[in-house]
Amino acid sequence: MVEGKSFGRRLFMACNYLGLAIFATLCIAPFINLLAISFSDRSSAMGGFVTFWPVNFTTASYNLVLSTGGFYRSFVISVLRTALGTALGMLVTILTAYPLSRTGQEFRGRGVFTWILIFAMLFNGGLIPWWLTIRSLGMLNSIWALIVPGALSIWNVILLMNFYREIPSELDDAASIDGASHFDKLFRIYVPLSTPAIATLTLFTAVGHWNSWFDGMVSMTDVSRYPLQTFLRTIVVVSDLSAMNIDPSKMALLSDRALKAANIFLATVPILIVYPILQRYFVAGIKLGAVKG
Repeated sequence: MVEGKSFGRRLFMACNYLGLAIFATLCIAPFINLLAISFSDRSSAMGGFVTFWPVNFTTASYNLVLSTGGFYRSFVISVLRTALGTALGMLVTILTAYPLSRTGQEFRGRGVFTWILIFAMLFNGGLIPWWLTIRSLGMLNSIWALIVPGALSIWNVILLMNFYREIPSELDDAASIDGASHFDKLFRIYVPLSTPAIATLTLFTAVGHWNSWFDGMVSMTDVSRYPLQTFLRTIVVVSDLSAMNIDPSKMALLSDRALKAANIFLATVPILIVYPILQRYFVAGIKLGAVKG
């Protein structure tokens, strides 16, 4: 017979739900305010009259943003960067994590390569050598400058390597008896069994590429080659609306606050769509890289 919950237990659950509701409201309130500003007219947005509901509803800001080439161009660059960067990053991560997950007898240089990666994760050459290397390779003002330098995430390699070690060794032994090569083992056993881990790391890698702005600012001298987040920084932080190629006569009819809010919201939409799809893999991501007991 199931006993009913005590008063203390019910009180605790009520306080817990209330606290989580308050915390969720505090997190989503700025986003709602941003959305309301983007749909408000010039006088209401500039006067600070907008809270959580649009005042004098209008879509003029979105019409202007979507009618200019600056946002579309930077959006396409970010989509291409995210797709190529995530694919390349996960490929090299999978190929690097697999040999490092083997035992010392199977891969004798494992310890040396592991320490090299750890050293590279803790120490780097700095911004100037990084920029000089990109320039010497001819990647300035190229999308590859946004992809290649950070293709291998050592932290992701360590997490995936530890996940590989949790896979039963009996599967590996059985595949070896059947004559499977290391590539067969990797892509037919380890990768399929590591789908939750790979999906989680893929999401983190994609979000990292989508949100990155500093490398675009440093490696691109042409504003037309900026990724979306660098483009947004130019508009929101620097307040240089010339990057949008807007007709001054149209700009006089709009608020720069509403225009900035519209740009930010449109840049957030893709991530809002992707997160719910891959949310079920987050549970695996919580224990990703945990030390096996």
